[in-house]
Amino acid sequence: MLDGAGIEGLTDSKKLSAAKREALAQQICEQCEYGLGWVQAEELDEIGLAAALRKACQMAVKQIKVSFHEIVIDGTVNFLRETPLAPYVQTMKKADLLVPEVSAAAIVAKVARDNYMKKLAEKYPYYGFEKHVGYGTATHRAAIEKYGLCPEHRRSFRPMAEMLARQNTSSAPLRSGDVAEEKVAEFLRAQGHAIVARNWRTKFCEIDIVSQNAGVFYFTEVKYRRNTRQNDGLDAITQRKLDKMRLGAKSFAQENGIAEAKLQLAVAAVSGDNYQITELLCLE
Repeated sequence: MLDGAGIEGLTDSKKLSAAKREALAQQICEQCEYGLGWVQAEELDEIGLAAALRKACQMAVKQIKVSFHEIVIDGTVNFLRETPLAPYVQTMKKADLLVPEVSAAAIVAKVARDNYMKKLAEKYPYYGFEKHVGYGTATHRAAIEKYGLCPEHRRSFRPMAEMLARQNTSSAPLRSGDVAEEKVAEFLRAQGHAIVARNWRTKFCEIDIVSQNAGVFYFTEVKYRRNTRQNDGLDAITQRKLDKMRLGAKSFAQENGIAEAKLQLAVAAVSGDNYQITELLCLE
């Protein structure tokens, strides 16, 4: 709600430079009544895009604490249709260009989302979120192919769903090592780790799982043995293997701009037909 605030330069947010949007968003938030509705990726996958849009719209409107007589929604869908606010709603195509209040709302929303993507880039530095802000650029697609999906990717979004379907319907049977690695990845996620890379390799070395937790990057080697009567997977971590793990961690850190971060080598031992994790050790 602008409520008479003299905000100059309001227009379709896509017609503005990033610097101009940020300046206007700051001015709008300081002088005007506004609300933001957020729905996280996991919930969006669960309830669907249409329901998520309705929920976010309702959350945003509830944050407006002053009286109003009209709600203008950009587009043709009334996200408040089944609420007591429905009689106040007018939908309008290109409202973000034609109605100053909607222009202001679009600017605030765009800047809030872009800032959120910048924070995600710090948490998941391998996807370039700060550059493409989540859109399906070639760089973003290449990162997903290399590192897989992170928790912020919408699994129900068609390109993501198609990629997961291709993986799930692959005719090649899973190797025991693949199953063991997935078990370890699930365990790490449960411990609060974000998986940032799987099976990262160079000509000289390979890392099974790269994860991040509390600012530390973990480089985990997964060793599977069907039985442990003779030895377990940890026996395979020889000095030569340890040297390769160090090389892999340093190479990954340099390539991904985290050379100054704390790096931790780890090994997970998995055994049996039920793929039980028998040990997970941090090395050095």
